[in-house]
Amino acid sequence: MGKRVLVVDDEKLIVKGIRFSLEQDGMDVDCAYDGEEALNLAKENEYDIILLDVMLPKFDGFEVCQQIRDFSSVPIVMLTAKGEDMDKILGLEYGADDYITKPFNILEVKARIKAIMRRTKKDVKKEENPKNISIGDLRMDCESRRVYIAGKEINLTAKEFDVLELLVLNPNKVYSRENLLNIVWGYEYPGDVRTVDVHIRRLREKIETNPSEPKYVHTKWGVGYYFQN
Repeated sequence: MGKRVLVVDDEKLIVKGIRFSLEQDGMDVDCAYDGEEALNLAKENEYDIILLDVMLPKFDGFEVCQQIRDFSSVPIVMLTAKGEDMDKILGLEYGADDYITKPFNILEVKARIKAIMRRTKKDVKKEENPKNISIGDLRMDCESRRVYIAGKEINLTAKEFDVLELLVLNPNKVYSRENLLNIVWGYEYPGDVRTVDVHIRRLREKIETNPSEPKYVHTKWGVGYYFQN
């Protein structure tokens, strides 16, 4: 069965080009041209990935991304005409998994989609790992990819879950930012280590009672991050 993709951009020619190319690869593509329409489609349907432009009518891409994160951990790739690093980091702050700067080559878009699909597919082959992990107030269901703190479900993005799962399954092992970037995002990922810092910060805000004094995800200064059980 083909993967289902939502493409969101107010430039209809761009949407048409992406849709045609993805459909050639057997994907099922829905399109939206403003933020409100994108949110409605994301609520009504299950997507494997969302390509989301930053500059949109009604709600901009960051607002849409943030609202989708309230109910879904679907991978989101931001499309931005702005090349400044802060815009890219801001996209990740709102819960995006990746970004592509315009103008882009459609082959790059497809390669990025396939890389994300490969990474999400690896969940299927984790039989050797425990399906449920409980440490203090933290409980992880690795099969359904859900996380609970004191019995309350915490909504993590796909990447936040991947980072936490890696650290939890390897307690007290310190991972450098470069290692985390390569393991979780893959060697082909064009971003830099600040991506890791952003995700660790967001993760702490969600799972720690006091993010500035973390109980679970710790920093070893000058080296990297580790999980303390």
